[in-house]
Amino acid sequence: MDGKKLIGVVAIVFLGFWMFTDPSGLATTAKTVGGGAWALATQLFTGIIDFVGAL
Repeated sequence: MDGKKLIGVVAIVFLGFWMFTDPSGLATTAKTVGGGAWALATQLFTGIIDFVGAL
């Protein structure tokens, strides 16, 4: 089995196990990660807009 496929399968099994054992913890973590990713994307695009505007 390919290494990338094995890592993917292990990640899916881990997330499935986490979902059944602690669904509220998984939801909280997903919300936190999603919020952080949105903040980083917003900061990135604001920086790009400021840079292009300064040209």
